[in-house]
Amino acid sequence: MDSGKVVQRRKPDFPVVGPRATDRSQNLQEVGAKNLDLTKVLRLLEDPLTANLTERHLFVLKKLLKRSQIGFLLRELTGVAKILNICAEKVKDHPEYVPVLCEALEICRLPFLKEKSSDELNYARDVVEFISHMGCLMRVSDADVRRQVVESVKSFYCSVAPKQLLDGLQPTSPGYRLQLLELSDLAQTLLLSTATLENQPVVKLQLLKTLQMLSASSDRNCALMLNARGAETICLHMNEPDPSGQVLFRSSEILWNLLERGSMDKVTAQLSSMECVVSLKEAFLHQLMNGCSHADFQLRNDLLVITTLIAENPSCQLIESLFAKQLLVFATFPELKTPNPLVRNLNLSYNNDDLKLKKLLLNLLVSMSKDFAALQLYREEQVMLALLTLAKPPAAAPEHPPGLRHWSSVQQDELQLQALATLAAIAPLMLDEYMSCQGNARLLFLLDCCIGQDSYFGQGHSFHGDGDRGSKKAQMRHCIRVLRAVTSSGDESVNQDLCDQGTINQLMGILMQMEASPDEDDEVTLEIKSDTQLILSALCETDMHRKELFGSDGVEMAVHFLRKGSDKFFSGLGHNRLVLSTVDCVWSCIVGCYTTEDYFLAKEGVFLLLDLLVSSPRCVHSIVLTTLLELCDNPNTLSHILSWRDDGDRTAPGLLLQLWRREEEELGVRRNKHGGLTDPQRPLLSFYQQDSQRLFPSNIPSAAVLEISENLRSKIFSIFCKLGFQDLPGLSAKDYVTLSIVRRYLDFKVCEVWDEISRELISDGVRPVSPDEEALRSIAKVAGDTAARVMAEQISFLEQQEKEIVSEEERMYKEIKSHWKQQELTAKSWDSYVSRTSNYEILKEVKAQRKKYIDSSRPRPKDGDAAVRPAEHFIGQVVAVETTDDQGPAGVKMTLARAPIKDKADPSTRDPEYFSTVSVKD
Repeated sequence: MDSGKVVQRRKPDFPVVGPRATDRSQNLQEVGAKNLDLTKVLRLLEDPLTANLTERHLFVLKKLLKRSQIGFLLRELTGVAKILNICAEKVKDHPEYVPVLCEALEICRLPFLKEKSSDELNYARDVVEFISHMGCLMRVSDADVRRQVVESVKSFYCSVAPKQLLDGLQPTSPGYRLQLLELSDLAQTLLLSTATLENQPVVKLQLLKTLQMLSASSDRNCALMLNARGAETICLHMNEPDPSGQVLFRSSEILWNLLERGSMDKVTAQLSSMECVVSLKEAFLHQLMNGCSHADFQLRNDLLVITTLIAENPSCQLIESLFAKQLLVFATFPELKTPNPLVRNLNLSYNNDDLKLKKLLLNLLVSMSKDFAALQLYREEQVMLALLTLAKPPAAAPEHPPGLRHWSSVQQDELQLQALATLAAIAPLMLDEYMSCQGNARLLFLLDCCIGQDSYFGQGHSFHGDGDRGSKKAQMRHCIRVLRAVTSSGDESVNQDLCDQGTINQLMGILMQMEASPDEDDEVTLEIKSDTQLILSALCETDMHRKELFGSDGVEMAVHFLRKGSDKFFSGLGHNRLVLSTVDCVWSCIVGCYTTEDYFLAKEGVFLLLDLLVSSPRCVHSIVLTTLLELCDNPNTLSHILSWRDDGDRTAPGLLLQLWRREEEELGVRRNKHGGLTDPQRPLLSFYQQDSQRLFPSNIPSAAVLEISENLRSKIFSIFCKLGFQDLPGLSAKDYVTLSIVRRYLDFKVCEVWDEISRELISDGVRPVSPDEEALRSIAKVAGDTAARVMAEQISFLEQQEKEIVSEEERMYKEIKSHWKQQELTAKSWDSYVSRTSNYEILKEVKAQRKKYIDSSRPRPKDGDAAVRPAEHFIGQVVAVETTDDQGPAGVKMTLARAPIKDKADPSTRDPEYFSTVSVKD
């Protein structure tokens, strides 16, 4: 073929039919899909030969984005992320790439597309990396790009309807991106970008809204933000200039989310720095002085709550930043007049928001009181006086001038309860200021108002106002709490001041008045009763004169509560605390004073304690046994203990021995089925001591010594030492077996301690000197011999019990045999009777046999007597009996009447002397 000629192929002659519009667009998309391979686009962008072809890049990228208007495919996300990253790098020198980035980020708002159902799982890792790359685009300084990034992330939280999809493509599930977002570091990246948005307030506000959504929806997002010191970052930037006025609000919401869903310790630690505390102070003071709307008041209170949480951190800088001193000025306003310029221009509206502010400031006092440096500020700002002023009843509060704003009665009631709750925490730490402000007198006056028949009724319904609305129960409850707190501190001046004002009789009167009330016991009432008894215990525990003041009325009160028993111990209302406080009141206010002890015994107090020991759970046994042990010092107590019986006729020694067996069962002590010793080398060793055979430092008691205070065995042994170990009533053989162990408890315990000393010496490699070594061997031998004697004694008890059981069985068998013999004789007699009454021949035979027996039993008369005196039968009857001075039967003189029995054949003959008297002398 000639190369200079051009050969043209002729077109066919048949007509050509053009494709339809839909087919053409589909074909174009297919051709575009083939031509726009992501690998080729990446090669175009990265190849050094084509890296500077900006127009070519923009053309291809626009074509690529046009093809992806319905969303990005999951399998292409890795390539798309690389492309966006390259474009972000080129934006620095070529702003022409900004529209491409914005359009691509706008497409990211749409759901990702999957070709198969398994794509969501297969490309999950690619999606996580893509979302992370999206956050990295915040490094682009252009505001539009940053705004698109933020808007794209926000679109994850709203359902965006996908556009019309091609065949074979499906959108991912709505929560798919949110689940994978938590696995990425998007939240952390967005948080770090807040520092670069000082000159873009609009974007910053949008970013804060997005961070608020991220922190409110996921704990993991909060953790990621805290790892990047998110709380500190947000706090440091929340006071920057803000035309919209919403940055501070959004920042506080983010901090709230981090506190609620993140780690509170991390948040407070990050906010405790000097810079953050100063930032919080500026924000709070700005809102306090300039806030005028309800939203401003709420934001002010939220900032104060965050400050309160920070105050609980020991390393916070509230005092060093002078923020604490300013807060104390607001906390004592308007109760105390102060020339401080901070409150000179402060105008409270006395609305609910201001009430919350005041209550939060009082609550802040409790949080700050953990720092001793804050107590000095409390003294300088007269916080104690302000609290006691708030705690006054309304009748004692000063009247407000007409036209001047003040707290309403309901608000005053709530502030009074809050002040009392604050006093309960602060007063024990500032007893000098408490006494200088006459705190006892003020509280006792309030207590009188609570129990008096006046018109003072509680009207608040706050957190501290639990109880019946319209009553004074909540005020009484918190007043008693404060008194319990100050008396529990043990300061003698405070307790003596209370006793001088008649507090003991006043509290006992309150208790009996509440008991006489027909209302049922609720949680608040039971707490008041138990706290009142604890106050009495604290006042009377160490002073004999106060125990005498407690007197018979106090004994009557204690006996009354003991009679209630422990049936409602697990009711959940507080009966358990009341039982414990009652026993503690007996121990502290009665035991130790013979006059009250004797009256307590006369009122069967020991019987009630033993009844409580039977019915109460194990946690109460220790204090009851301790009280009984202290009462045993009174010689009259032992007879009461030995005479006690329960419903099952069980004695007190039997009860104590049963408690001993239960205690050893709980401790895992090895015993046989009769409760006897099984291991003579370790007669008292519990399971916990076997489990912890470790050595203790020299300044810490060993396990053998520690367990004495952790169980009841030592107390039971001490009580038996008072009662004695002989002639105890109502004990069984099993009880005697246990009693033999109790009797040797001290010996076993001493040997156990010496055994620990020997083991410690061996473990330390110390060899004692010969006399000491011999002494240790002797102690170990004595321990073994003692255990052997106890085991022999227990065996003898069991053998004696076995003999008694056999003897009892034999006696029972004899009784049963006798019973059956008697039944047989009765049956035989009945058969004989029946046979006689039913058969005449048998009756005649029996009669003849009986007559024969009678005749054979009569004495035969002598022949001489028979001739002189005829046979005569008579019936005698005693007419009179006389006694003489003679001894024996000779001293009895009887008068008889007799009647001879004549033969029926001669009825006419009759003895003329029908009655005759005969003197009979033996």
